[in-house]
Amino acid sequence: MKITELLTNQTMNLALKSSQKVDVIDELVSVLDAAGKLSDKLQYKQEILNREAQSTTGIGEGIAIPHAKTKAVKQPAIAFGRSTAGVDYDSLDGQPAHLFFMIAAPEGANNTHLEALSRLSTILLKEEVRHQLLSAASEEEVLAIFNAHDQEEEQEEQSMSGKKDFIVAVTACPTGIAHTYMSADSLRAKAAEMGIDIKVETNGSGGAKNVLTAEEINNATAVIVAADTKVEMARFNGKHVIETAVADGIRKPQELIERALKQDAPIYRASGADSQKAADESGRGIGATIYKHLMNGVSNMLPFVVGGGILIAISFIWGFNSAKPDDPTYNLIAATLKQIGGDNAFALMIPVLAGFIAMSIADRPGFAAGMVGGMLAASGGAGFLGGLVAGFLAGYVVVGLKKLLTNLPASLEGIKTVLLYPLLGIAVTGFIMVFVVNKPVAALNTGISNWLSGLGTGNAVLLGIILGLMMAFDMGGPINKAAYVFGTGLIANGVYEPMAAIMAAGMVPPLGIAIATTIFKRKFSKQDREAGKVNYIMGLSFITEGAIPFAAADPIRVIPSLMAGSAVAGGLSMMFGIGLRAPHGGVFVIPLVDGNWLLYLLSVVAGAVVSAILLGLLKKPVEEK
Repeated sequence: MKITELLTNQTMNLALKSSQKVDVIDELVSVLDAAGKLSDKLQYKQEILNREAQSTTGIGEGIAIPHAKTKAVKQPAIAFGRSTAGVDYDSLDGQPAHLFFMIAAPEGANNTHLEALSRLSTILLKEEVRHQLLSAASEEEVLAIFNAHDQEEEQEEQSMSGKKDFIVAVTACPTGIAHTYMSADSLRAKAAEMGIDIKVETNGSGGAKNVLTAEEINNATAVIVAADTKVEMARFNGKHVIETAVADGIRKPQELIERALKQDAPIYRASGADSQKAADESGRGIGATIYKHLMNGVSNMLPFVVGGGILIAISFIWGFNSAKPDDPTYNLIAATLKQIGGDNAFALMIPVLAGFIAMSIADRPGFAAGMVGGMLAASGGAGFLGGLVAGFLAGYVVVGLKKLLTNLPASLEGIKTVLLYPLLGIAVTGFIMVFVVNKPVAALNTGISNWLSGLGTGNAVLLGIILGLMMAFDMGGPINKAAYVFGTGLIANGVYEPMAAIMAAGMVPPLGIAIATTIFKRKFSKQDREAGKVNYIMGLSFITEGAIPFAAADPIRVIPSLMAGSAVAGGLSMMFGIGLRAPHGGVFVIPLVDGNWLLYLLSVVAGAVVSAILLGLLKKPVEEK
């Protein structure tokens, strides 16, 4: 699509009257509205102002590009306004703006429209174009200027493989329409002028383009992240990373490149889940890849489970049947909490799990197929296991569709994301879920739930012990996460006792360390005793990782001691028949458990004391220097 299909005679005002920023926005919004491009003028203006509140779109050099992507836009369009006197637009260089381009993108804008809009922003980087626009005598002359510079050639995917002494960059802005591409082009142009090799990934509305590979990141001298929105940072672990605003890529490309060449930036250190993700991205094989996709789904699902589960638990304060209208204990507040937490938040957990697994595999095009597959799993009785299958199925179905549709004519490129991927992805995933996956997985799901619900006391205690051992073995690592995901899945199936055991066991390691450093002071250095105090808070907050430094310093004695205590906590919790409807631990959920909360607290305390005593017996005295 040519820019002049979006910028027309009817969307121009070559003699703006306003002298203030807000008034210029009003004039340009009116131009678009009069041309029939908006369905809701007031809402569109508000979206423009919201974008300005994030960061000014006055990019300097006399240009401002206010823009918004919203359902208030009926047809994609560009409004051009010109002010001879200039307007104080809070521009990055502090100079008045004379040329204004207001971009209107509908919520479902396809890649064809977005690419045309991004080309506009890059064309404006050329000084000759700006001079021509300032002196253009008519609307026809403005259109002729853009026609002369508008080329729809697709940018080739760059590769830095085999090269030395290069830098990589990522650009992104909240709407992904203008600044993203201007910043990228500015960096590329300046790098070419300086004789420097650079690869720039753009995170625009059409998805990530020119994506950096693990090899390129690993070999790069440094990384420039010019972004006003979230960028996947874990992959840059251990690299010198310059983090700055997207506008700096436009205004200060030389300064950023020179800093990158000198490695004048701190080394980025991913932590926690980010650190694990960075390791997964480095290419450790199929297992690590599956783990990464799974954790992406689980981490996005957990807020629904935690929030919904706690709301359900709170509703039981009025009685276990207080949400039922025909029960004597019925309470309106309890029923509302149950409706919010159980009927809605919990209902979304499996679709969200599947949607984000699919998105991790196939990027944005996989999300819709994953969500629908998850809904089919939930409604078909396949539960959490079905959601896992749906997520991976949808993701790889869409990956296959991307490869299958690679050779479509360029004219159809724009409909892939908005039509072909969702249509075919949802259809293929849906048919497979309905006719192949749901029935056998639902039967397996029911069998597992019935087996767990029917466990005798001895077997239940054994399960609790095993889960406790897993929680303390690597304290936040893959085995710990496997136990956690197991318990979360059972919550979706209405089995709550294993999650209570898992949460109790997860609190034990830091609490055991804290108690041991308090009672057996001779076995710990002063520094360890101080760190031990912090573990009281970490244990009570269910932050198992608080024990990791102690385990790393003396794994032979510490890890078995912590595993023993966690096994005691998990076993006791199962023996007492305690259930927990939210996958989160800590003292604040103890009063909300199903069963006697004092016995649950006893399980945690008993496990922590066992760990502390074993640590006191096994560790050697420390001689203070």
